[in-house]
Amino acid sequence: MATTTDVEHRTSPVWWTLRTIVGLHVVAIFGQPVFAGVLLSGDFDGLRMHATGANVTTSLGYVQLIVAIVVWVRLRRVGPFAATLALVAAETVQYFAGQAGALWLHLPLGVATIAALVVQFVAVWRQEPTHD
Repeated sequence: MATTTDVEHRTSPVWWTLRTIVGLHVVAIFGQPVFAGVLLSGDFDGLRMHATGANVTTSLGYVQLIVAIVVWVRLRRVGPFAATLALVAAETVQYFAGQAGALWLHLPLGVATIAALVVQFVAVWRQEPTHD
């Protein structure tokens, strides 16, 4: 039988969902510089892989935004939503900068979004929201 202490310390299913989607998002975004490197090494299939990776990464960002809204509503935690909204905005700008060939913006924004997502990944695994 679960005690009050056990229930209070159980991680919420919606928080596990956020952790999962942020983890998938990290995996997808880490592929992007790899695919860009394939292209830069002279293999033009790298462009197709990078474009597909951009679509997957951006889509995961929007799914993460939806999950972050659920976390905000269910757990009353606005932090993951605010961080995800900023991240998704940066990814969207980066996506269109890449399509436009604006590498002066696309590359540094890519580095910044990877760093921000890694920080967010660490944050969602360190925190333990306990009610749902």
